[in-house]
Amino acid sequence: RVLEKRKREESGDEAKENDQPLPPSRVSDEPIPKKSKWINRQRVLVFAARGTTQRDRHLMNDLKRIMPHSKPENKISRREHLAVINELCKSKNCNKSVFFEGRKKQDLYMWVSNVPEGPSAKFLIESVFTMQELRLTGNCLKGSRPLLSFDENFQKEPHYALIKELFIQVFGVPNRHPKSQPFIDRVISFTVLDNRIWYRHYQILKEDGALAEIGPRFVFNPIKIFDGSFTGNTLWDNPHYVTPNMYRRRLSAIAGQKYVDRRNQKLAYKVSRPKTSYPSLPEDDIFEGDTLEKAAKVVDEPLPPQISDMIEEPVKKKLTVKPHIISFRNRNRLGKKEKPIDNE
Repeated sequence: RVLEKRKREESGDEAKENDQPLPPSRVSDEPIPKKSKWINRQRVLVFAARGTTQRDRHLMNDLKRIMPHSKPENKISRREHLAVINELCKSKNCNKSVFFEGRKKQDLYMWVSNVPEGPSAKFLIESVFTMQELRLTGNCLKGSRPLLSFDENFQKEPHYALIKELFIQVFGVPNRHPKSQPFIDRVISFTVLDNRIWYRHYQILKEDGALAEIGPRFVFNPIKIFDGSFTGNTLWDNPHYVTPNMYRRRLSAIAGQKYVDRRNQKLAYKVSRPKTSYPSLPEDDIFEGDTLEKAAKVVDEPLPPQISDMIEEPVKKKLTVKPHIISFRNRNRLGKKEKPIDNE
């Protein structure tokens, strides 16, 4: 009954609008009056699979907080097929989905999909810093609409243009959304650098363009683009992508190579080391002892008494050992006196 009543009221409002007479004169330069209704009904389902870490969950909650048109969902099992997400989106009345998938408690993957027809893109999330971790000075109104800023590289490559359209529909807050605010006080920038997409979130401080970062910040490393929603044929595959396992294997190989080089240097030194050292020269004894005495021996003349009195003999310091240390050294390890050995 409530739905029928709403339909009657909407039909009555449309009839009243149609009954209004046209203005007597109209200028072609006048802008077209915008409709005040909520037309862009984009709803994004943001959730994750089991096995994500605490930082990954904080990142997901940060994205939910800055996306008023998002809807939550419980975690699903990692054994479930990804096509089940299309049914969840249909039950939640969502046409977009952001799905987080964690592996080995250290790798985070993100799926961005257009449900149910596609396309969908898979990313590896790197360099994650959440809002609570950064503690930046930026702040914005909760539920406000952002400006989406894209790098010029998104227009040069076709796969970047497709990713740009996905990001516009997912991260852009629809106009006149019930949970949004009619203000624009923040900017979300997407920059392509080193075959990756860098995500940054800023607050607009003044009208002259002064910005302050809010967070979170992370990096999209694109892997593949499919023509369907979480399934289908591969439209694009990243040739520069390196799996995290391969990256860690290379790091361990580099660390192991340092040990191998050090061992090879020791072996090379042992092989090239000379067996006999250089013999000492007889003239080297001149530099040992007192120089005046050596000079007198060379000349075969005694030193004058004035100079000989000036030469002092080196005093040997006697080591003072405490009595309990001496008694400890004379003892046996077992604390018993050593028994004499009988010679049979």
